[in-house]
Amino acid sequence: MHDVYEIIWISMIAGLATTLGSLLVLLFGKPKERVLASLLAGAGGVMLAVVSVDLLPNAWKIGPPLQVGVGFVLGLLFLYFAEIRLNVSDNALPLSRHQRLKRTGLLVATGIALHDLPEGMAIAVSQEAAPGLGFIIFIAITLHNLPEGMATTAPLKMAGIRWWKILLLNIGIAFFTPLGALVGLLAIEGVQNSLAFFLAFAAGAMSFLVFAELWPLSRERHPRYALLGGTIGFIFFALISILHPI
Repeated sequence: MHDVYEIIWISMIAGLATTLGSLLVLLFGKPKERVLASLLAGAGGVMLAVVSVDLLPNAWKIGPPLQVGVGFVLGLLFLYFAEIRLNVSDNALPLSRHQRLKRTGLLVATGIALHDLPEGMAIAVSQEAAPGLGFIIFIAITLHNLPEGMATTAPLKMAGIRWWKILLLNIGIAFFTPLGALVGLLAIEGVQNSLAFFLAFAAGAMSFLVFAELWPLSRERHPRYALLGGTIGFIFFALISILHPI
């Protein structure tokens, strides 16, 4: 095992790209509804691209189909129960738009944190397998962490959450990438047996988030902007994943 500090360092930078994306939204102020729709749908497009081009194909290559299937289903169930837990309203009235925005922002944060763990593991394992490969993966992860931070911040800001709480949340999310790298380094010999499960788990969680939260909420008032944002997000990050496979 070598370059431990370098692996932790670059994975930390990749994780902090989420915080940078959050800062961009906070500095530009309260986004307009059509911008929010584009950001939410764009994040959904990014997540679908990551799931379909990156997470599931790599999980399928690494682990047995049963492990991938179990991981995907557990990821769906995890975020389903997280959604129920975040729906803290005690009355029979439907959640307000602001409540839904807050819940969506927290669910996005949960999905990103889950995704960042196997990303950090991927950096560590790749760097150990071939020096320099981890750095290429770090670049790709950094690029798609930027809009993820924006997608977390936009709904929370629209829900009226204070800026410093949003920033602290995104800083916390950033640490999941180096945490994943540390887990990968500690379990480097047997990591392939668990990496497939984590990849599929993240894919299931992100799929639920896209279809149950991001897409319906983004289409409520500006369906055309949502379609545009989702299409651009998917195509752009699908190309990144194809050119720099993780």
